[in-house]
Amino acid sequence: MSGTIASNAQLVEDARYRLLMEAVTDYAIYMLDPNGLVGSWSSGAQRLKGYEAREIIGRHFSCFYLPADREAGLPERALATAAREGRYESEGWRLHRDGSTFWAHVVMDAVRDDSGELLGYVKITRDRTAQHETEQALRRSEEQFRLLVNGVSDYALYMLEPDGRVASWNSGAQRIKGYRPEEIIGRHFSCFYTVEDCNDGVPERSLNIALAEGRYEEEGLQVRKDGSRFWANLVIDPVHDDAGTLLGFAKITRDITDKRYAQEELERARNELIQSQKMESLGQLTGGVAHDFNNLLTVIIGGLQLLHRHLPADAERVQDIWRNALEATRRGAQLTQRMLAFARKQRLFPQPIELPTLLQDMSELLLSSLGPTITIETRFPLHLNRMMSDQNQLELSIINLATNARDAMPQGGAITISARNETLLDGQRTNLAGGDYVCLAISDTGQGMDAETLRRAAEPFYTTKATGKGTGLGLSIVHGIAQQQGGALMLHSAPGQGTTAEIWLPAVLPAVDGEEDAQEIAAQAAMPERVELSVLIVDDDPLVLTGTAALLLELGCEVRRADSSQHALELLAKEGEAFDLLLTDYAMPDLDGMQLIQRARQALPTLCCVLMTGYPARLEGCPASLRRLAKPFDREQLLALLVEVQAEAGKTEPN
Repeated sequence: MSGTIASNAQLVEDARYRLLMEAVTDYAIYMLDPNGLVGSWSSGAQRLKGYEAREIIGRHFSCFYLPADREAGLPERALATAAREGRYESEGWRLHRDGSTFWAHVVMDAVRDDSGELLGYVKITRDRTAQHETEQALRRSEEQFRLLVNGVSDYALYMLEPDGRVASWNSGAQRIKGYRPEEIIGRHFSCFYTVEDCNDGVPERSLNIALAEGRYEEEGLQVRKDGSRFWANLVIDPVHDDAGTLLGFAKITRDITDKRYAQEELERARNELIQSQKMESLGQLTGGVAHDFNNLLTVIIGGLQLLHRHLPADAERVQDIWRNALEATRRGAQLTQRMLAFARKQRLFPQPIELPTLLQDMSELLLSSLGPTITIETRFPLHLNRMMSDQNQLELSIINLATNARDAMPQGGAITISARNETLLDGQRTNLAGGDYVCLAISDTGQGMDAETLRRAAEPFYTTKATGKGTGLGLSIVHGIAQQQGGALMLHSAPGQGTTAEIWLPAVLPAVDGEEDAQEIAAQAAMPERVELSVLIVDDDPLVLTGTAALLLELGCEVRRADSSQHALELLAKEGEAFDLLLTDYAMPDLDGMQLIQRARQALPTLCCVLMTGYPARLEGCPASLRRLAKPFDREQLLALLVEVQAEAGKTEPN
């Protein structure tokens, strides 16, 4: 009696699976014998291949392959692989009955009896022509859904009763969901959904839609046996018998967590690329504007200094106007340096910096940048060492950190800028060598960061701000600038306690009283008022050419001017031996300054050459021994250069 019951149960189970296979019309599912002859044929196979069962059963399945694939032995290799490994899977072109081709995804599983003897193969074929063409056009490679049956463990394929209770369970369902058959069969499939989805009636709604429309598909979070969640693609098809009675539903679940995360990562990378491109474009624009502005400032500074020497000593009001104009031009020069630093086209020139003075000079810029809802407080000790840093890069770092502090306080708040002297022993901090440092700290009263955000805060492109609100480059730039100058960026933060960003840079210890003043007085006293040199100046900008020539004449030089590299080469060919110095701009339309110097030195190897430029990034690759004069320059900088050239030429020794 028990044997009869078991036999009947098996028949019922087999009937359910046959109905399930017949209900899945998007796939061709059929059996092959060990020699590759078709032994069964589903409705999906008839729809996909075009053969009726009576036409194909008994024929070799190689008739579905292209002639070239048959000649290459692909059908035989497929059978051999499935027999050897238990499974064969591939994609390729296949033939319909009418000779037309389609792109097929094929899965073949070997079927063996309990003794291990090969009985045949289960073969599943899916038409993926449309998806394949889309992938080829867009150059994407996305996994497509495959129908899983027994032995295909990448999918959960199971039956539901009409009321939603689980009626069957395959190995793929066990692997993905975590339940063994005896643990899940008979339970309602809503146990796979999140509590939120169950409360919203999603399980019942999915069955109703499948019944009304013939199919239901969605992507959403599902729950495994252990309570963990994963992203799943769900397909539900209603299953009817020949009379149209609903027998239940065929449900296919695919774990797409990796794909989902990959898409999110791709989207994040795309946003980072867009931000990076914006920064690069803005940097190029800013660097170009700063370069042109440096040319104008060179003319203005030189002209003001020349005019000053002709002003009456007692014209106090005019002297005040002159000083204001010169100060404005110097501020303009500082602005261009900040622009070049922002554009990352500025080389580092570390120098001793008085932090209180620097912050005082930046106060107006910070206040206007941060807005009216932010207050700034500075705290410096009476005796604070100077900090060794590139001024422009330090200003950029302060602006970046202050801006981050402002963004952490959307309702407004206070930013405290402080500094202290620090002395470290070797090995005291892993990211800093032993020595004397100045620690500049910028603190806010914002929401702070959790441990994970704090850990990643200085990573390039990492940002917690909304898209378009931040590039994720601010802290990484500050970190790189500090490291490049022998220092470090340190962050301290906790949720609800605000954030403190510290820039540690090497300190410049105080000199002996009066030593620096004596050195400065001695340097000024050693500088002559006039330098007698013969100079050829080359610049395609007539304003710079005229202004610099006037400064050189006022300093005692004999000057010849050329408004192009070709004009300069002509003068060098005629009078080359008479020149002590070639002073040339870099950016010129015919030959640039570096090319002009190379041509000039071929004919005059001993000629002293100096390159002028307002665009330091373009100097990369120039010989380190080549003298350079950065625009904008003033009379004192030009005079110091001429004194060096005169001493090198041996015409006179500097005093």
